[in-house]
Amino acid sequence: MASASLLKSSPVLDKSDWVKGQSLRHPLAASVSVRSHAAAPLSVRAATSYADELVKTAKTVASPGRGILAMDESNATCGKRLASIGLENTEANRQAYRTLLVSAPGLGNYVSGAILFEETLYQSTTEGEKMVDVLVKQNIVPGIKVDKGLVPLTGSNDESWCQGLDGLASRSAAYYQQGARFAKWRTVVSIPNGPSALAVKEAAWGLARYASISQDNGLHGIDRTFEVAQQVWAEVFFYLAQNNVLFEGILLKPSMVTPGAECKERATPEKVAEYTLNLLRRRIPPAVPGIMFLSGGQSEVEATLNLNAMNQSANPWHVSFSYARALQNTCLKTWGGRPENVKAAQDALLLRARANSLAQLGKYTGEGESEESKEGMYVKNYSY
Repeated sequence: MASASLLKSSPVLDKSDWVKGQSLRHPLAASVSVRSHAAAPLSVRAATSYADELVKTAKTVASPGRGILAMDESNATCGKRLASIGLENTEANRQAYRTLLVSAPGLGNYVSGAILFEETLYQSTTEGEKMVDVLVKQNIVPGIKVDKGLVPLTGSNDESWCQGLDGLASRSAAYYQQGARFAKWRTVVSIPNGPSALAVKEAAWGLARYASISQDNGLHGIDRTFEVAQQVWAEVFFYLAQNNVLFEGILLKPSMVTPGAECKERATPEKVAEYTLNLLRRRIPPAVPGIMFLSGGQSEVEATLNLNAMNQSANPWHVSFSYARALQNTCLKTWGGRPENVKAAQDALLLRARANSLAQLGKYTGEGESEESKEGMYVKNYSY
C-alpha cells in the first residue's frame, strides 16, 4: 500500500509510467489485509525483472502526508452502506457513490492509493470516464481487492481461512491490464476462538502465497491483542521469506493494537501508539516501506488521533492510513443519495482526508471536529 504542496513533493507515477510496455506478465503490487482481531499486509512485487516498478509503486503509495482510501467493499457490503441512507443496492447507486469519491477535487493531495472492488476497476463514472483514469489524473495509484472471502477452516476452533489463491495469477495479470498497480488480500485470525496454531499458520501461509503470486505477475484487552499480533506477524514474515517476497515491494495493512470491542477499558491514543509501535519494531523489518493502518471500526476522529500519536516521533517506515469507514462515514451520510449534496459530501471526504494527512505528519490537533465524526463504531474483528 504527497503533502503540502503534497502533490509536488511526492514521487508520483504518471499514467505513462503505469501503462508503458505493459504485458500480461506484469505484476501487481500486493496489498495484504488480515482481519482477526489484529492486522494486514499490502504487497507489491513480481518477477525480479519487475522489482524496480514494484518498489517505485510502494514508495509512491507511502509518500509523505498521504495514505490509502479503501473503497473495495463488495457489492453486498456496499449495499449495506447504501441501505443506511435509504438507497437501494443497484449498480447505478454504487456507481454514483463511487464517482463522488474518486472525483473529489484535490483528493490526491491527501490520498496516494485507492483500493477498488472488481466492479469499480472496470466501471466508468456517471460522466462516462473510467474510474481508473479519474484516479490516475488525481495522482492516485489504483489498487484492487483480490481475495475471495472467508470460509470455515476444517479442524479448527470454529475459525476461518481466506480463499482466492486459485486463478490469482491470471486474474492479477488482467487487473494489471485494466490499470491496477497494487492488490489487497485480507484474512482473519480470531482472538476469542483461540487463535489455534492451524488458523495462524493458514493465515500466514495464505498471505505469503498471495504476496508472492501478486508480485510475480472483542472481549480481550490491549495486552492480549499485542500478544496475538506478535504471534501472527512472526509467522507471516517467516513465510514471506520462504516465498522470496521482496520486502521493499510490500506495504502492510494491519489493525492498530487496541483493546477488544467489548473490553470496558478503552486506551488513549498514546497507549495505542505505544503498543502498536512496539509490535512493529519487534516484528516488521525496516525494509518494508510503509505501514498503512486500517481503522478497525474506530470512529473517524479516534482513528485520526491514534495515527497522529504514532507519528510524534520518527519511524523507520511510512506510518499512514488505509481507511474505509473512517474516511467515508460522514461523507456517505452527507450525500444521502441526493445529487445536490455531492459537493458537500466531497467536502466532508476531503476534510477527513486532510485530517489524516496531518496525522501522518504528526500535526493533527482534532480542533473543530463534529460530534458525528467522534461516534464510535467498534467491531470485534481485527485485520492482518
